[in-house]
Amino acid sequence: MTTPLTLSAEQPLVPGWATGTITLGCDYNPEQWDDGVWDDDIRLMRELGVDLVAINIFGWAQLQPEPGVFDFSRLDRIMAMLHEAGIRVNLGTGTASPPPWMARIHPETLPQFADGTLAWPGGRQAWCPSSPVFRQKALELVQAMAERYGEHPALALWHISNELGCHNALCYCDASARAFRVWLRERYRTLDAVNQAWGTAFWSQRYGTWEDILPPRATRSAGNPAHLLDFKRFSSDALLAYYQAEEAVLRERSRAPITTNLMVTAHIQTQDYWSWAPHLDLIANDHYLDHRLADPLAELAFSADLTRGLAGGRPWMLMETSTSAVSWQPVNHAKREGELVRTALGHVARGADSICFFQWRASRSGAEKFHSALLPHSGTAGTGWAQSVELSALLDRLSPVVGSRVEARAAMVFSWNAWWAAEGDSQPSRLLRYLPEAHRYHRALRSLGVTVDLVAPGADLSAYDLVVVPTLYTLTDADAETIAAAAAAGSTVLITPFSGIVDEHDAIRPGGYPGAFRDLLGVVVDEFRPLAAEAGVRLGTGRRGTIWSEQLRVLDAEVRDSFVEGPASASPALTRRAVGAGAAWYVATVLDDEAARDLLLELCREAGIATLDLGEGVDLVTRVSADDRYCFVINHRDAPVTVPCSGLDLVSGEHVTDATPVPAGGVRVIHVGRSDHGH
Repeated sequence: MTTPLTLSAEQPLVPGWATGTITLGCDYNPEQWDDGVWDDDIRLMRELGVDLVAINIFGWAQLQPEPGVFDFSRLDRIMAMLHEAGIRVNLGTGTASPPPWMARIHPETLPQFADGTLAWPGGRQAWCPSSPVFRQKALELVQAMAERYGEHPALALWHISNELGCHNALCYCDASARAFRVWLRERYRTLDAVNQAWGTAFWSQRYGTWEDILPPRATRSAGNPAHLLDFKRFSSDALLAYYQAEEAVLRERSRAPITTNLMVTAHIQTQDYWSWAPHLDLIANDHYLDHRLADPLAELAFSADLTRGLAGGRPWMLMETSTSAVSWQPVNHAKREGELVRTALGHVARGADSICFFQWRASRSGAEKFHSALLPHSGTAGTGWAQSVELSALLDRLSPVVGSRVEARAAMVFSWNAWWAAEGDSQPSRLLRYLPEAHRYHRALRSLGVTVDLVAPGADLSAYDLVVVPTLYTLTDADAETIAAAAAAGSTVLITPFSGIVDEHDAIRPGGYPGAFRDLLGVVVDEFRPLAAEAGVRLGTGRRGTIWSEQLRVLDAEVRDSFVEGPASASPALTRRAVGAGAAWYVATVLDDEAARDLLLELCREAGIATLDLGEGVDLVTRVSADDRYCFVINHRDAPVTVPCSGLDLVSGEHVTDATPVPAGGVRVIHVGRSDHGH
């Protein structure tokens, strides 16, 4: 066993808000460099004002060059150097990717694709989340790490693995099959209950023994949707169980807080982070601008709001983002002038009190050698370093914001389970996709200057005057009741197509669509009438719909708009039903951006929520504390804008009024005085 490393006693620090400043941090990979570079790294980190570094994320091969042999000498040195420099450490457990010897000695740990192909080492995450052998070997390393560094004075935070499930979330090997069956036994207790939940009377799928149940491996036809949905639930839980196994080892040996970096972003959907959030001491997220999307900045805002939702409204950490270009998109765009500051403040505005970057020093070798860094290949002489210095100084000026919370009167119900199920096999239209629908309504509210809290199904909605429910295809009866209760209590509720259709087992709710919301909305859908990819439909008000339409019959609701063309012509397209002190609205098509914005403007007026005609490319978010309000204005446009905020601008240090423009590409964080917040 390893020997504990003891330095002078000092109270461990929690990143960010505990220090009274917004943390500036980064991933640091000293193992990629000769020791002679380290002194220069530390000097420049101090010059830049780096508060926190994440190290040992991919350190396993260095720490354990062969089974049973540990070498902590270089990690000891860098930990001591960082501590001496006053830089805190976000210490990785090193288990993100195993060393090459793992696959040679234990090939059973390799993950398997649905078609039976093995994923070999050479990239990242070449391990099965359900492999008992991998877990044993990983926990041996974690134990050694915890015993050596658990009370180290530089330690601020434990960082378990890295981006869990980024590449290996779904594994179809025999170990996963055995773990899947255990998970099903715990969930359903009996085989009859599994058969009932999965509807296995269909296509002769009924299981007579547990051993017959396999992961949904490659088939010659469509699979069983309920089987597929439960496998995704299992896979998320398997990764969480792995996280908890590392967590338990750390808890026994260290008092430092524990987290891992989530991936709340458009291209990752494999984890139900609502179930993960309670197990993290600090919610941390990795987010990069995704230029494969039509509006990367709108997606940033959505992701940040969702991350804040996972944090329960508390401050959170942006654990990874880029100073400029990334290395993994088809075209890796460098950030434009001022974009580093604007995107960083986009996260701060929406609740982040720690801004950290991948990476500190740009790598010379490997798959990420073209990925940007705080210290780029050009060193301190180029514009990249100057932009890093500018951001650091700005974050220091925003210290008064630390610990404050985002103010929001609108909520959006978001469900990973609905995302998985709605986009499964054999649906009425593959064009109707979950996330774009959520993005559309969030983007529309952002253009109206309305901040949105993203909440889980079943969450308390009593604080919100407007509740948007996009394509909530699957949900429980209890979750449906919370949405109905919000309307009855006075909220304006908007539900969009393909919501409430199935129960939690992906079984159709009888009695007619939209199932769980039929009584709340006072409508029934006689027929889905999806549209072709390039087709659109016009509504009576002039609004335009795409992708989807429905033959809708009103039972107990007011028709507010109707289809005037297309396969559902003359059918209601927009309805409203008074419910208690509030109202439940239903839209039976996928509105285009202009129409969605127009509808939400109407609903905000009904809900008593003030709006501004900001349009695209402007963020307006308010953070509040017990005594103060801070108005964030981020102008991504090439022209100035004005917003109704007056006070001290923490960015420029000048007093501004509601007539003071925010310059093109500029940012303002305006201290507007005492808070009178409340819903």
